[in-house]
Amino acid sequence: MVESASGEPDDGAAEVLDRPLPDGVRRRVVQIVSDGFGGLTVGELPAQLRQYARFTPTRRTKFAGNAMATALEGDALFRQRIGERLREAQPELTGALDAGSPPPAADPLDVAAAAYVLRPTGWVKLVTAAGEEALRADAERVEEENRAELERLREELAAARGQTKAETERLRTELESAKKEAESMHRKLRGALSDVKRGEAALRKAAAESDAARAEGQAQLSAAESETRRLKARLSETEAALEASRRAAREGRSVEDMRVRLLLDTVLESAQGLRRELALPPVSVRPAETVDAVEPGRMTPKDIAARALSENDPAILDQLLALPQAHMVVDGYNVTKTGYPTMPLEKQRLRLLGSLSQLAAQTGAEMTCVFDGAELAAPVLLAPPRGVRVLFSKPGVTADELIRQLVRAEPPGRPVVVVSTDREVADGIAKAGARPVASVVLLKRLSRG
Repeated sequence: MVESASGEPDDGAAEVLDRPLPDGVRRRVVQIVSDGFGGLTVGELPAQLRQYARFTPTRRTKFAGNAMATALEGDALFRQRIGERLREAQPELTGALDAGSPPPAADPLDVAAAAYVLRPTGWVKLVTAAGEEALRADAERVEEENRAELERLREELAAARGQTKAETERLRTELESAKKEAESMHRKLRGALSDVKRGEAALRKAAAESDAARAEGQAQLSAAESETRRLKARLSETEAALEASRRAAREGRSVEDMRVRLLLDTVLESAQGLRRELALPPVSVRPAETVDAVEPGRMTPKDIAARALSENDPAILDQLLALPQAHMVVDGYNVTKTGYPTMPLEKQRLRLLGSLSQLAAQTGAEMTCVFDGAELAAPVLLAPPRGVRVLFSKPGVTADELIRQLVRAEPPGRPVVVVSTDREVADGIAKAGARPVASVVLLKRLSRG
């Protein structure tokens, strides 16, 4: 250790570094302080460094580097203590520095950092020389790296030039080939466009002819379908009439005889009913009976007016079914879908037919219930209830058409009641002489029991 003439340690205070500490030297100094930091007690540390006492050397170097460098520069006692730790760790290097002859093989940065901590005589020259040596080494290293990078870039440029030349030749060849192919394609395209124009003209002509033929065919088809439907209707009526004639022939009489006999029975029963209604005596009329008066139990015109019923009164249906030889034709699905539409079709039919059977037993009237056959997915296996005739329309024939056929089959003058809410059905059968009744009236009458 170098001492001054007074016997005190010479910390190199007479020498002053006139430039910033080189980065490489500063890093080595911080590392020396960090290594010697752990050998000191907390009381031996400067106040600003005590918070880093428990840090590991790596963390101290990372987080307390500036603080340690500042404390080393400004606190001579702290620098002396770090120097003692350095002498213990590197006795050969520090001994050589104290002797004034640093080892030639030592790293200049290590020599400069140790000199900066120990402050021997001439330490500024050592730090300055280490900084210059480090700068020279960095410059040489950078120059070498630049030289290697330049050589690499030259090689890459030469390779790129060669590759570019080859690629240019290849592209030129491909361009020539593409030009020739494009010219050929242009010629083919012009020919194809000409063919397309001719084809489009022919297609437009064919489309116009096809549209005209389709329109004509559609008109002929519509006319044929209309005529077919008319002929089917006529055929159905003819078949029905033929079947009725055959049935009548089997029974030994014609349809007209049957109609006349039925009408005669109707007239006779009407006359008997009228006689009962008017309470005619079985003997001839007496002169006293021609005098106008009100007898006990007889209705006056005022009483008769009071008996008028509403169109929706089920009593009207009772009056109509009480007529002689009355025949009630029921539009089945029209009634069931008015009264209980949510039930399945099979249960709708069974419920309606059961109620009609009870009504037929109560009134004695003839009853026919018609269902639309188009509603069926398969033939219905159904045993008709007593007193009710059950009919399904044939394919292509609606229930409305079948009801009109039934009304036309009856002789004029026979009471025929048709139950349906369909206005078209009601208007059609009214013109044929039948009496239309709304479905709700029949439903009210059936609910009465």
